[in-house]
Amino acid sequence: MKLGVNLDHIGTIREVRKAKEPDPVQAALLAELGGADGITVHLRGDKRHIKERDVELLRKVVKTRLNLEMAATEQAAELALRFMPDQATLVPERREEVTTEGGLDVILQGEFIKPQISNLLSAGIEVSIFVDPDPDQVRACAKVGVRAIEINTGKYADGENPERELENIEKSAKLACKLGLRVLAGHGLNYRNVTPIVRVEEIEELNIGHSIISRAVYVGLERAVREMKELVGKYR
Repeated sequence: MKLGVNLDHIGTIREVRKAKEPDPVQAALLAELGGADGITVHLRGDKRHIKERDVELLRKVVKTRLNLEMAATEQAAELALRFMPDQATLVPERREEVTTEGGLDVILQGEFIKPQISNLLSAGIEVSIFVDPDPDQVRACAKVGVRAIEINTGKYADGENPERELENIEKSAKLACKLGLRVLAGHGLNYRNVTPIVRVEEIEELNIGHSIISRAVYVGLERAVREMKELVGKYR
């Protein structure tokens, strides 16, 4: 299984002091040294952590894959076409939220996001949609033309009913594969809860950020990524 490392919170730490460091570009290099299969950053509309210049520089230095999380808006699509990441992941975005709170409602917004998806795909950018583990949402993703989804593992990670949520994730992953979609997953995963998700055969990649950056405070980023990579590859 592949591991994408989300570096948003490197930017968060930097922006607390409005300083020049820590630098997401340096962090990306260390993450790749630690075994990361890809680098993920979310260029939010309010630019609260990752800036446009970060994405511009990351595009130049990332040797694995650059995944740009972005709102499902025309403005965000224009930025993606400017930076040309390997993949764009459409996510819902609210200014008030601390972090992404749920999957994109593709049933409701499908017709609106179709042109953006088409433009990105035509430019050679792979497109994924961050979506809740809901069969109807998965089917809607298949209808708008994407070739991949990222299943939201947030409710599973919250721990209120992990068995039920894991079952929902498994069912959605199986359905997505039947519909011809690549399956990724992420949100709230950490060193303690990741193993059951790793065992879902249909999931080929995880995107993990906060827990890796938190672990890096104690052991360094390269080691923190290496430890997670070992967990992600342990049962596959």
